[in-house]
Amino acid sequence: MGEHNTSVEHNTPQPAPKAAAVVVPLLGLIAVIVGVMVAWTNQSASFGWFAYAPLSDKVFLADGAVMVSQGTQIGLAVTVLGLLVLAFWAGLAMGRRR
Repeated sequence: MGEHNTSVEHNTPQPAPKAAAVVVPLLGLIAVIVGVMVAWTNQSASFGWFAYAPLSDKVFLADGAVMVSQGTQIGLAVTVLGLLVLAFWAGLAMGRRR
């Protein structure tokens, strides 16, 4: 054969990264950022309550009660979804390398 066709050297081109390999982690990262921003901006939940018990001589206090608004719950759910997408993508990428 000629000098350019040696059997030892094989120049195989590496496949170009697929669009899903770039889009999926990008969407996961965007979901995490949006979820954190939504959860952070909807922190306050104003509420009020009282209890009337004239015969018990006890004071009813709500110490340690935490109320989470619906916007905060949605933001946290989107954040968790984005983290799950990133974890799935990372596991898939590590599995392909082996």
